[in-house]
Amino acid sequence: MNQFEFFAACPKGLESLLLAEVRDLGAVESRETVAGVYFSGDLALGYRTCLWTRLANKVLLPLNSFAVDSDTELYDGVAAIAWAEHISPSSTFLVDFSGTSFAIRNTQFGALKTKDAIVDRVRDVTGERPSVAKQNPDIRINVRLSRGRAVVSLDLSGESLHRRGYRLKQGAAPLKENLAAAVLLRAGWPEIAARGGALIDPMCGSGTFLVEAAMMAADIAPGLLRASFGFERWLNHQNDLWLTLREEAIERKRIGLQKDLPEIRGYDADLHVIRAAEENIVTAKLDHWVRLSRKELKEFTQPTHKTLVPGIVLTNPPYGERLGDAEALAYLYRYLGDRMRAEFPGWQLGVFTGNPQLCHELGLKAHKKYKLFNGTLESELLLFDVHTVQPAKVTDADQPRRAYVPQEVVLSDGAQMFANRLRKNQKQLAKWLKKEAVSCYRLYDADMPEYAVAVDMYNDHVHVQEYAAPNSIDERAAVKRFEEIKQALPQALSVNPDNISYKQRKRNTGTSQYEKLANRRTHEMLSVQEGQAKLLVDLWQYLDTGLFLDHRPLRLKIAQSAKGKRFLNLFCYTASASVQAAVGGARYTVSVDMSKTYLDWARKNFAENGLGEQKNRLEQADCMTWLDTAQGEYDLIMLDPPSFSNSKRMDGVLDIQRDHSQLIEKTMKLLAADGVLYFSNNLRSFKLDDMLYEHYLVQNITQETLDKDFQRNQKIHHCWSIRHK
Repeated sequence: MNQFEFFAACPKGLESLLLAEVRDLGAVESRETVAGVYFSGDLALGYRTCLWTRLANKVLLPLNSFAVDSDTELYDGVAAIAWAEHISPSSTFLVDFSGTSFAIRNTQFGALKTKDAIVDRVRDVTGERPSVAKQNPDIRINVRLSRGRAVVSLDLSGESLHRRGYRLKQGAAPLKENLAAAVLLRAGWPEIAARGGALIDPMCGSGTFLVEAAMMAADIAPGLLRASFGFERWLNHQNDLWLTLREEAIERKRIGLQKDLPEIRGYDADLHVIRAAEENIVTAKLDHWVRLSRKELKEFTQPTHKTLVPGIVLTNPPYGERLGDAEALAYLYRYLGDRMRAEFPGWQLGVFTGNPQLCHELGLKAHKKYKLFNGTLESELLLFDVHTVQPAKVTDADQPRRAYVPQEVVLSDGAQMFANRLRKNQKQLAKWLKKEAVSCYRLYDADMPEYAVAVDMYNDHVHVQEYAAPNSIDERAAVKRFEEIKQALPQALSVNPDNISYKQRKRNTGTSQYEKLANRRTHEMLSVQEGQAKLLVDLWQYLDTGLFLDHRPLRLKIAQSAKGKRFLNLFCYTASASVQAAVGGARYTVSVDMSKTYLDWARKNFAENGLGEQKNRLEQADCMTWLDTAQGEYDLIMLDPPSFSNSKRMDGVLDIQRDHSQLIEKTMKLLAADGVLYFSNNLRSFKLDDMLYEHYLVQNITQETLDKDFQRNQKIHHCWSIRHK
């Protein structure tokens, strides 16, 4: 039986896996090189490799190798091959030429010289010449020029072998099928599947991991779905041999699918992506064995329909190429780590990513790392044993809380008076805080005019805003009182001074509210709980913390009523209300704000709750302008504009007293017939236009949107519910 020398080409990083694969397929001799493997065997091995390889892009049959110092030598070396034994004059062919040299400086020129040599040689023997076809050629010829030598091969594959034939639809950044197969092999999936372990992908995209995993578990040849291979129109093709090998593969598939396959399941937040994955799985004829559901990461739990054998959670999350996206993804990765520890003890986690630094946020320690290339992007597969690891990054929140014991100091009379008021307020709020499980609240709001600050508690941190003193107050007296505040706070609240942030509140102009404060320490954002949602606050870098505490009751009201609703959040700030709506089960949310800073913050808030942007759209726009062209209909709308804004990003100036009627009328055009708009602002002197009462059902709900901690200052905001008549 004739022996042939073959070359299987693959992406960089897969060579050792491909070497093991061709040996398992029966290669007599084999050796790996960069981006491929040389191996030898009979023709059946070449066919079998095309049919069964999960890793190669091409299987080539080298016909000649020679030195190339000129275009003439290229022509002569190609013409030395007996092409009439391989190509019929009636066949079409295409030359794939790669590489250049000082003699062949252009791949198109190299392909042209190769084509001329082939056509001339066939015509010399048969009197006829074959034709070139750029689309669907009968035969593909591969020429690789490197280091002054050319290797001319017959392409037995035809179209690249990673194209199995099942992936008709794909997401934004799909993994190639052979790369997905390599990740599965590196993750130990064949061994996991053999013991019945499950595979779950919480961000499955177009389902490539799922289909490749199912084909491995069921012993299905990857090439069975392909319409054709390059060797089928080769003059030396042995069709009987090929049909025998194909029938063997079909029988192995039949036997494989009769077995009890392990659970293979995928989730994704994007319904369109799930639909595409479903079509791919149906095309692969694996829809009885692979299950899909639309789920956000926050809903990621072990399936409950049956007891699963612990296996692997394997996923390829977004990489976050833009800074804002990468920062938000850090919270998404952290959330994934939390879900794994809570829901999947005893399992493995495999993360394939082009941004491995994000994996530090998982709080897990990788026991194995593999470098692979996703196209030209150097990527890594990191493997974690969930049941044996502890969070690698321990934060203050992970440590048992101990009350801070302040040093004994003698307070001045003023500081003692301020401390006494703080303790009194804390005592008055204690029962309510415990009953409502509130951990972030306003403790003090200029209760004593001479101590004109707002004191907000965020777990065991304190945020202090000093109101700018009027001109009538002596500056030295104001400084003295602020020092007394600083002296009293750690004593009164048993809070570490390092956990207290001090700021001065003053009227903002332009974009100053969005900008970082000068000379501020950089702290990691603090995650706080509000109802069922986690929200991120920054007590240090910006004037505002990212969370308006006075709107807590309204946000929780939205969360309670959002299930199945379409929610719009105008002047959304950090989108905390949108997060509450999403956590409450909103069908989708749309959040609009001018500030990129705040929208990036919103991305982090969503990610902190395991929520992506597929159902939670963020729009950077001037809300007044956005409303002029907005489409769609919403069941719940929150409209919480600033009192005044003259940002450079706006076309004009927003004065809420002057403009609110027009703003509300524009917004009401987007409100469903039975929907509700919540309109709020914090202008103390604000008066709602009486005309709005004539056009709509308007109810002042300010009192019911003020919790106990804000009832001392009932002008902190105004709030109305507005409905269509």
